[in-house]
Amino acid sequence: MKVQDAVLKAQKTTGIGSKQPELPGQSLLEIWQQAVADSSTYPAYTCIGQTLTYGEVDQLARRVASYFQKKLKLVAGDRIAVQLPNLIQYPIVVIAAWKLGLVIVNTNPMYRVRELIHQFNDSGAKAVVVLDQFYDTLCEALPDTSIEHVIVTRPIDLLPQPKNMLLSGAMKLMGKRPSLAKGSHIGFSDLLTGGSNYIAHKASLDDVCALQYTGGTTGASKGVMLTQSSLVSNVAQALSVISILKEPITHSTCVAPLPIYHIYAYSLCMGLMPATRGHTVLIPDPRNIALFVSAIKKFKFEIFCGLNSLFVALLESKDFKRLDFSKLRMTLSGGMALMESVADDWQTATGCIVSEGYGMTESSPIISMNPSGFEKIGTAGIPIPGTDIKVVDEQGVVQEVGGVGELCVRGEQVMAGYWKREDQTAEVIVDGWLHTGDIVVVDEEGYIKIVDRLKDMIIVSGFNVYPNELEQALTLHPAVSQCAAIGIPDTKAGEVVKMFVVSTDPELTVAEVIEFCKQNMAAYKVPKFVEFRDELPMTNVGKVLRKDLKADEKKKARA
Repeated sequence: MKVQDAVLKAQKTTGIGSKQPELPGQSLLEIWQQAVADSSTYPAYTCIGQTLTYGEVDQLARRVASYFQKKLKLVAGDRIAVQLPNLIQYPIVVIAAWKLGLVIVNTNPMYRVRELIHQFNDSGAKAVVVLDQFYDTLCEALPDTSIEHVIVTRPIDLLPQPKNMLLSGAMKLMGKRPSLAKGSHIGFSDLLTGGSNYIAHKASLDDVCALQYTGGTTGASKGVMLTQSSLVSNVAQALSVISILKEPITHSTCVAPLPIYHIYAYSLCMGLMPATRGHTVLIPDPRNIALFVSAIKKFKFEIFCGLNSLFVALLESKDFKRLDFSKLRMTLSGGMALMESVADDWQTATGCIVSEGYGMTESSPIISMNPSGFEKIGTAGIPIPGTDIKVVDEQGVVQEVGGVGELCVRGEQVMAGYWKREDQTAEVIVDGWLHTGDIVVVDEEGYIKIVDRLKDMIIVSGFNVYPNELEQALTLHPAVSQCAAIGIPDTKAGEVVKMFVVSTDPELTVAEVIEFCKQNMAAYKVPKFVEFRDELPMTNVGKVLRKDLKADEKKKARA
């Protein structure tokens, strides 16, 4: 059975269709402006106990746009780096940039000097908006960049008095309010002092509106050129899948703990939620579970956006399990593989099935989703409308249902290419097909199962071993909370498996881990080495950095 036949059958069964849906607008800004026009008084974003409506956010964005244009002389096509966690300042700055046709360069606030220099110089960013606590690191990088304007904001900048003063004083006493004496900068409050008049940019679908840098987990970070067309098309595709819900999600409340500078949350918070006139509750620091739970306990939220590692952390919180989940109708998971045991525990705790999706930065990001009511736990769902897929093996032979190979994707959501890297673009987009680098298998029902990253594959005595498969199996052990598998050189087998384990039981032994693996996987897949760790290296969105674990092993080998 051909893969596309299975996919078409799945799309017909679920009712999501196969064709690219009609666009909800010609740009992300047009979607936003439509929301402002018909839902001006509805809540748009909440953060740190403050809620702003669509109309209020837009008015602030108009002021910022005016300042950018009149004072900073920024023009359409200029790049502006946004180095912020999930604060309301983020959508205000981004919407202001949209109004002028500026290109957003989403920047991880946790980047170190070397990473900042690379991204700023590669993108050619002229301005950066940064949180005050990351200002000192930014200052170290600035002399080696082309940045002309630095705008600094504090978490409390938009809070009304007296809450602003009280929190400011508390932060100062706790030593969490850094000094901004070094260098020259513009305060966020300065952006709001002028008028709100500006010359608006008329966006076209072909405009590059974001440079979304890859995480760099498998090599040098590259700027992915996302156009209005790719992003808006993906919003339309996601809306088509969500539309099969029995009840519409218009004006729903969504808990958004994942960082907006990541494409998964960017598309949700800046595209999908405005398109549905939704209310987004922004969580600045999802690692602080106590504050996280406190921030959302007063809301009866309908949508929750997360990923596997966050679900694990929340499920360990008694306070989280006491929340009111009576309105929760959709839990979205992406960014990393969802463990079946975690999905089961989430459903038990919340009463809501996790709908796992799959995507990548190069596809704006969604490629597949589990439609509501048709969830198949352990899979990444079925291709969203307007998305063609094929599976090819190492020799380039197209596989049928059940065959293992690299997933290739074609659709309107695919990127325009890598910024200033035509050669690398040509390597991943071949004859219109985006080669994802992910190993998958498609079943007879049209559902995609991610086997692993092509570059993470381990070859043991000629046998292909996929770390994801091993990790899924080991996390079934009740004392294993997290694990990661890598290949290390071996004179006999070429490579053998080493497993890094985070355990909830300090008495768990290496022998017990290996014995459990023997019972649950083929002999050649069983790890030869096991190392216990208190935590695993991860990106800010919870992906395990296998490359860091590999680097650690190389250092040990050289020592």
